[in-house]
Amino acid sequence: MPDDIEKQLQNDDHSSDTNFGEHVVAKIHTSDDGEFVHFGNQKFYRRDLLQAFGGTLNPGLSAPSTHKFGNPAPLGLSAFALTTFVLSLINAKAMGVSTPNVVIGLSMFYGGLVQLLAGMWELALENTFGALALGSFGGFWMSFGAIFIPWFNIASAYEDPTELDNALGFYLLGWTIFTFMLCLVTVKSTVPFFGLFVFLDITFLLLSLGYLAPSVGCTRAGGVFGVITAFIAWYNAYAGVANPQNAYLTIKPFNLPKFGKDS
Repeated sequence: MPDDIEKQLQNDDHSSDTNFGEHVVAKIHTSDDGEFVHFGNQKFYRRDLLQAFGGTLNPGLSAPSTHKFGNPAPLGLSAFALTTFVLSLINAKAMGVSTPNVVIGLSMFYGGLVQLLAGMWELALENTFGALALGSFGGFWMSFGAIFIPWFNIASAYEDPTELDNALGFYLLGWTIFTFMLCLVTVKSTVPFFGLFVFLDITFLLLSLGYLAPSVGCTRAGGVFGVITAFIAWYNAYAGVANPQNAYLTIKPFNLPKFGKDS
């Protein structure tokens, strides 16, 4: 739990208003020697409050969902990681492989469909960030796979290879901007959680430059950063399923330092 919130909750007799502009939207206080925390008219056990953690794709302190589902984040993260891993090895031209067609099945079904489903389940769990991230990147992988499927007539519509490269560069640049937005809302989370989106954003940036420059070196560098991104995603996925009951190796959150005062 963030230090300033923890200090606030330690005082049983203290209550505070959470303001949106000039309008009071919630009152926070504790009861029963700090065992319970009240957000407005909602009451939660202090131990049940969700903190920032990559294993659940939760970027900050929040109340638990009222729906009793399993955690879909590891599924979405794993789908993202494996698809990213394979494509990134191809972008890096590992073992001389440069044709990306082998990733089409992964991008359409695992990285695409499965990740999209995980994103929708995150929405049911009231995790807006998880739904946005997994749902969007599920759409990314399906749209990426469609580029290489002749039936969609996307790549074949460009007679000039340079025009196609520029179009792909614009496509990847848009995802770079979107991923940077996600980075901004994970700066108060954990190191692996934040690192996942930082490395992903660098990957998108390098790949977009590789098409727009054009630069084979940037594309290969993007492949290397993509492989690192995949392993960070797997790390966060493992954090969401490993616990003392099923594994000897569990993951604890490494919180990023927080500066200033939360509003």
